[in-house]
Amino acid sequence: MRIGVVFPQTEIGADAGAVRAYAQGAEELGFRHLMVYDHVVGADPEVHRGWKGVYDIESTFHEPMVLFGYLAALTSLELVSAIVILPQRQTVLVAKQAAEADLLSGGRLRLGVGLGWNQVEYEALGQDFGTRGRRVEEQVELMRRLWTERSVTFEGTYDRVTGAGLAPLPVQRPIPVWFGAQSPPAYRRIGRLADGWFPQVPLGPALDEARATIEEAAVQAGRDPSALGMEGRVSWTGDAEETGDLARRWREAGATHLAVNTMKAGLSSVDEHLSALEAAAETLEPRKD
Repeated sequence: MRIGVVFPQTEIGADAGAVRAYAQGAEELGFRHLMVYDHVVGADPEVHRGWKGVYDIESTFHEPMVLFGYLAALTSLELVSAIVILPQRQTVLVAKQAAEADLLSGGRLRLGVGLGWNQVEYEALGQDFGTRGRRVEEQVELMRRLWTERSVTFEGTYDRVTGAGLAPLPVQRPIPVWFGAQSPPAYRRIGRLADGWFPQVPLGPALDEARATIEEAAVQAGRDPSALGMEGRVSWTGDAEETGDLARRWREAGATHLAVNTMKAGLSSVDEHLSALEAAAETLEPRKD
């Protein structure tokens, strides 16, 4: 089980030096990958009365692909989007950005994608919130062709490409595509299409049920369910023993990857986040995974 960290988007702030210090510090502690959340714009609660979203206009988010271009030269970490909200973005542009990030990092990109929940964001980016589930399947098909073929002609419901291709192509052909999901239709989509997934449910019966749905869909699609990766997540509470126990349970549940999340733990600086990761590393020993 490879152990990484969740980049604390909303708590690092806008300082490029802090971003660099966090990523390099996590790598020095032995963590293997850096997972990044995605939001392009936040909603203004003064305009959207009764706003109940997890994030709003005050929440800081570095754009994942630009961030990965920056970090590619500063660390040797695997760079993981978890997730890029794919249907609110232009498919060919995401394919190009991902190819570039993979190239600059020497093949260290893992592209996590999902549907998102923020209709305000979809509107701002000019995309249809209501078709996002259907569109994402077509997008993944097109991106994989763009990453592996010199010239692509594609006629889909949402995208059209006529005799065009990316140059340069990525190192990984195709780039691994993982899905974030928390519904039966999304689980079936994972089984049919994904290289791996990020569970949005806790350990226990809900996870077991989700895995069963994914594995059944994979078999029906003629795929090997055991080839799908799964990344668990543990939130730091200040208790290293608890963190170690949760990591063990994720390993026993079949997780191939694990990320330690220090967001919303009451930490107010890069040094505090890294101190928490150091305590977690003493228990998890990420260098050994």
